[in-house]
Amino acid sequence: MGNSSAKEEGAEAEEERDGDEEVPEKKKEEKEEEVELPLGVEELFESGDPVLDISYKKFKQLPPRVCTLLHLEKLYLCGNRLRNLPDGLSQLQGLRTLALDFNKMEDVPAAVCELRNLTHLYLGSNRLMNLPEEVKNLQNLRCLWVESNYFQRFPRELYDLPHLKSLQIGDNRLKTLPPDLWRMESLRGLWLYGNRFQTFPRVLLKMEALEILDMDRNKISEFPSLRRLPALHLFSYDHNPVEGPPLVREEVLVVGEGAAEFLEIREARMERRRKAAEEEAELALAAEAGEAGEEPVIHGILKNSSANKSEMEAEGDGEMEEEMLEEEDGGPLVDYEEEPQFETQEMFGDGDMMEFEGDELEYDTVQMDYEYEEGPELEEVGRQEQRA
Repeated sequence: MGNSSAKEEGAEAEEERDGDEEVPEKKKEEKEEEVELPLGVEELFESGDPVLDISYKKFKQLPPRVCTLLHLEKLYLCGNRLRNLPDGLSQLQGLRTLALDFNKMEDVPAAVCELRNLTHLYLGSNRLMNLPEEVKNLQNLRCLWVESNYFQRFPRELYDLPHLKSLQIGDNRLKTLPPDLWRMESLRGLWLYGNRFQTFPRVLLKMEALEILDMDRNKISEFPSLRRLPALHLFSYDHNPVEGPPLVREEVLVVGEGAAEFLEIREARMERRRKAAEEEAELALAAEAGEAGEEPVIHGILKNSSANKSEMEAEGDGEMEEEMLEEEDGGPLVDYEEEPQFETQEMFGDGDMMEFEGDELEYDTVQMDYEYEEGPELEEVGRQEQRA
């Protein structure tokens, strides 16, 4: 009896101790949930806006309230002190953009890899060395920025993202690229600046869909011809030990040492070609007009000036005849000893100078039938990218 009662008392005491231990644990959980919100953040939660920006609020953990905002489409958490994110974040399946730049993450949170509708993910300036295999769940991802981290090898996990178009992986520690990088056929923009490349990665020459390639601030001393990249329109190679740009197509804008002089020479050459094309087109039009037996087109008012001159000469003859009739009838005589002074106008047309003597033309009352030639249309050479 004594032993049984002692056991019961011991059991009750143990339950009491367990209860005492559970109390601090519950308090701890409640304390974790009670994240102190900076001024104005609560109003942001209640606004119903699909865009929530709580960057640079010094959060060490994400306020649990955020995980309940199922209407969110864009969430900006930049510049905090986050090391991880709660699993509840995976409930925000409406998210399209998630920005986690300038935090203290050493791994990509598992909840992020469950946001299957993400199109833009920003993880720059953290402490990442690799990407988890689960990143392949982000099948709709189009833009990924992981610059200013600690990647020493290119993350092959990205091969499984079929729609990834923009990859920002500058300011890391890459020395080479995998030889099968060409498998990323959707990639259009690739930023590799600030890495440790000493030679140009030849696999890039197989990526014919690339439009933007940034190789700034590496240690590359020689670049191959990039003319085989038909889609390329911007190539940056600044701060590499080279004296000038590589061979590129005329449509490509280049940025780097010696690029300005290169572009000036290229622009002058293209301008000469444009002028030659214009002259050739004008000669062709003149030849066509000659074959058709048409009167050559004279620019401006000059074409009409001959008709005006004939009309005015006719008017002058008529006036002289009237004066002669008046003289015969005993009317007033005209004194021709002083030669009348006429205003001289110089008219230009097709390179020839003509002189026309007569009164000033009345443009408002004279009907114009001149024509203008239209020159050939010119194509414009333009440029384009960074963060969406």
